[in-house]
Amino acid sequence: MVICVVCDVLGEENNGTTIAAMNLIRSMRERGHEVRVICPDEDKKGMEGFYVVGTLNLGPLNGYVEKNGVVIAKGDKKVIQAAFDGADHVHIMMPFALGRAALKIAKKQGLSVSAGFHCQAENFTTHLHMKDSKFANDMTYKFFYNKFYRHVDAIHYPTQFIREVFEAYGEPVAKAYVISNGVSKRFTSRRVRRPAKLEGRKLILFTGRYSREKSHAVLIDAVAKSSHKDEIQLIFAGAGPLEHELKLKSVNLPHHPIFRFFDREHLVRVICASDLYVHPAEVEIEAISCLEAISCGLVPVIANSPRSATRFFAIDEMNLFNCNDSTDLAKKIDYWLDHPEEKAARCHDYLGYTRQFDFDECMDRMEEMIIETNARVRKAKEQAEKANAEEADADTIEKNLEEAKLAEVAMQPPAPAATFGGMLGR
Repeated sequence: MVICVVCDVLGEENNGTTIAAMNLIRSMRERGHEVRVICPDEDKKGMEGFYVVGTLNLGPLNGYVEKNGVVIAKGDKKVIQAAFDGADHVHIMMPFALGRAALKIAKKQGLSVSAGFHCQAENFTTHLHMKDSKFANDMTYKFFYNKFYRHVDAIHYPTQFIREVFEAYGEPVAKAYVISNGVSKRFTSRRVRRPAKLEGRKLILFTGRYSREKSHAVLIDAVAKSSHKDEIQLIFAGAGPLEHELKLKSVNLPHHPIFRFFDREHLVRVICASDLYVHPAEVEIEAISCLEAISCGLVPVIANSPRSATRFFAIDEMNLFNCNDSTDLAKKIDYWLDHPEEKAARCHDYLGYTRQFDFDECMDRMEEMIIETNARVRKAKEQAEKANAEEADADTIEKNLEEAKLAEVAMQPPAPAATFGGMLGR
């Protein structure tokens, strides 16, 4: 098949959506499909299989957008149409300008369309400083539904949690597939030698974008309250707009946190060298980063947030802390650092738990979704064409019958004219 993947946001693989997109692209190519990627990344111009659109000029808002490490793609019709020429299926990652333009063109061309759900309302409203506004979040979900998702043929939800959240905002009109983004096989437990300067410290890792909804500040406050604060070394794997702010907040910790973006192979080594994984994010669709840490043998402590799917990865209450409660988080951190034997046993429990997120199986299911959706749309299109043809045939037959009747009437001889005598009864 020729599959087009539409990415309003791509860039470096330093966020969950980009990692999910690139994993899908690589996996479908490995399975023999031709994959065309539509994105706004200037550095991909001229690369085979990439179709690059321009970006929107937001005037005075350009600086703010750049600070957040994203670009806003234009819905360039010419580029989209070029990518769609000869395509079989379109998969759209985001419901923004490029994604909506691609959906409109795909529908006009009769292409099957699936779409991923990778953006919670709060991921958007946090930039407007309205993350906790129910009205703003409700309006965002309704906009997503009315302007985009109600028009696609299939929706990919990474978790059942986000499916239930979103389907509360409208009648499901597309076939839903709940498929994890999957954990790569490279994330497995291994022995790693720590750098000499980190020997004797308790390494606590959190992998996530430096943004407000990820709640790094809660973890910093918890370490300051921990009985092990003099031993703890925080590692914040990621990148993002709040890096400077978080560095200032953590300046009084005995050991300054390590802020760094790691490539995938280096990240595996960092995870395997760590003692504990903490995921304080208040808003999260899936958090593959947490599953990656678990797969490498780390015990997680996760924020029990009603707006996060990650809380469902907890085996029991000792793997959870009250959302945004740094005191409760400090207690959970201390518990696991004080009970290494229980931590080792819990680690073993978790290694079995992560098998359900096997990357290859998840990508097999994504391929099945694409093939099924394409076949379903193609069949519906053929049935519609057949019905239209039959209707046209019926109209033609009816028209021919009418014309035949008129011709028959026209060919009949005229009735003989009545004579004067006949009128008198002779």
